[in-house]
Amino acid sequence: MVVSTSSKPNDYVNLLYDKIGFSPTELQKPILNSRKRFTLVAGGEQAGKSMVASKYLVGRLFENKEPGLYWLVAADYERTRAEFEYLVQDFATMGLLKESSKRVDPGRIILADGTRIETKSAKDPRTLAMKAPDGIIGCEASQLDLETFHRLRGRCAPKRGWMFLAGTFEGSLGWYPQMYQAWQHSSSVDEKSFSLPSYSNEHLYPKGRQDPEILALERASSDDFFMERIEGIPSPPKGMVFTEIRPDIHVQDVEYEPDEPVHLWIDPGYAEAYAVEVIQVVNDQIRVIDEIYERDLITDEIIEIAQSKTWWKDAKFGVIDIAGNQHQAMAAPAEVWMEKTGIYFDSQKVKINDGTERLKAFLKTDPVEQRDPRIVFNPKCKGILSEFGVQPNPFDGQTRAYRWKMDRDGTIVGETPEDKYNHGVKAVIYGLINRYGYGYISENSTIKVKRW
Repeated sequence: MVVSTSSKPNDYVNLLYDKIGFSPTELQKPILNSRKRFTLVAGGEQAGKSMVASKYLVGRLFENKEPGLYWLVAADYERTRAEFEYLVQDFATMGLLKESSKRVDPGRIILADGTRIETKSAKDPRTLAMKAPDGIIGCEASQLDLETFHRLRGRCAPKRGWMFLAGTFEGSLGWYPQMYQAWQHSSSVDEKSFSLPSYSNEHLYPKGRQDPEILALERASSDDFFMERIEGIPSPPKGMVFTEIRPDIHVQDVEYEPDEPVHLWIDPGYAEAYAVEVIQVVNDQIRVIDEIYERDLITDEIIEIAQSKTWWKDAKFGVIDIAGNQHQAMAAPAEVWMEKTGIYFDSQKVKINDGTERLKAFLKTDPVEQRDPRIVFNPKCKGILSEFGVQPNPFDGQTRAYRWKMDRDGTIVGETPEDKYNHGVKAVIYGLINRYGYGYISENSTIKVKRW
């Protein structure tokens, strides 16, 4: 089948859809017509996300003059099955299918013109480092971790490829709902997010929003549950200390740069988390390139981990919680670091709310000028990212973000946040205050930078 792309995209896409007997609903059309490079779809339960994702790939398949390469990526191979089977059926109907594997672990579809569609599993990162694709479908994308998202986004770069993510919110905390919110209001020409409510699936709910089953679900559910699981709109949890972080902006693949000084910013928790945030300052940007985030380990053991890292040879400076200089039953952590490594760790008393505002100032972005953020985090820094609510807690996989104290009604109580799930955050705050002092950083002001 030869499709002319000289006409408007909608014309030839509709021709393809007619060929396979597919007629999109009004709620599906804006999603299928999107030609943003990065599209995120938040679907309600049984909204037909897999079907829409497969049809999106069909609609974009013939944009290239040459045979293309496309990936179906999920947390594991099995979660690519629905999209894979839809595509096999559609290409067979169009008379374009040359061959397809019976399995999806891995799976492949080869079309008559040589175009390939391959399944990939995030459990095997090596499969994501192969030849760059022209387009990527993220299947059950909310189940992918943040590292995988950034790896996929990087694989889009060589061919200026596109990525289409479709998933369901399961608790409106984490990188997926945060990305949804960010792309809803993004001024970028490359990004857009959509909601695909359950009632967009007219096969299951022929009367749409007013279908009796949907109305019954609405009456029986809380507002938050209905918005998240039926409408595909996140209901962000209340009481988060930091709401400024954007996984697509503040989380970047910043790596260690040899011969650039490394700073160690530390909050030496023990039972909850001993956090060492590893910093390089490059072009006046704070880069959190790595972290050590452990519990039930003493300082000597943390130092052994640090000394095994490739960046250790450039470790020059340190900042530690003032409590790290206080003597307890054992030697103060700052003294142990000094004795074992020769690195002096500075410290000072920090006011928690003032320190929080300082970090928020560094997280603040300029949506108009699209400048690089003042602070960025490598996606492997899972401890501090879990405190921001971007990742699950690295110890138990649960959501344990830094929050304000709240009563049963969800009202913030007191003037300071709850002092837990914040060790990485506090380590970064200590470092920022030590290096830059207190106060909001205005664009035109001169920042007094501490020199060593």
